[in-house]
Amino acid sequence: MLISIIIPVYNEINTIIELLELIQRSPIWRNNEKDVIVIDDNSIDGTYELLLKNDHLYQKIFRHNNNLGKGAAVKTGIENFDGDVLIIQDADLEYDPNEYPNLIKPIEENKADVVYGSRFVGGRSHRVVYFWHMVGNKLLTLFSNIMTNINLTDMECCYKVFRREIIKKIRIQENRFGIEPELTAKIAKLNCRIYEVGISYYGRTYNEGKKIGIKDGFRALWCIIKYNIF
Repeated sequence: MLISIIIPVYNEINTIIELLELIQRSPIWRNNEKDVIVIDDNSIDGTYELLLKNDHLYQKIFRHNNNLGKGAAVKTGIENFDGDVLIIQDADLEYDPNEYPNLIKPIEENKADVVYGSRFVGGRSHRVVYFWHMVGNKLLTLFSNIMTNINLTDMECCYKVFRREIIKKIRIQENRFGIEPELTAKIAKLNCRIYEVGISYYGRTYNEGKKIGIKDGFRALWCIIKYNIF
């Protein structure tokens, strides 16, 4: 099975190479072929130049001429992947590629069409960071569940895994972090089989480069309404 991993990147010069090396060592490749795709969202810290010097760590690279946002980068990845299964991976080392086998297992066993990671189920390790981020995440997930009638625990989790035929049915409109509730609303409308898998989480602080903020939370709230009702 060919596994595609799309990695949206913006100003991650301190983490991107380590992440790509972790992906190369992931146990997922024991039985699968890889298609690693990096989408640089017009980084200005030297990330793109560093990536070009390490082209043995990925199969494809794309670069936006302007900084458009995570959603736009994911959209570029979805338009250019070749795999049977697609994994979305952030570039900041908050999520561990060693967990890929657990994430794709429900799809391999033909139990799921879409798999979400969850930082709130299972017994895996988590770095303790921001309380209000956790509260906001759970409130957004609750509101999303009310609108979609599915019972996720972590709608905002980076790790989302799709069968090719499912993700190719979805047209992404959001350019920034609104992509998470948008994807969730559109997946729910497809009436496909959705699973959750508990994952570990190594959250960053803002001093370490965390980018999502309160404005993104309000946008996510609007996106839940927009993509479920209109």
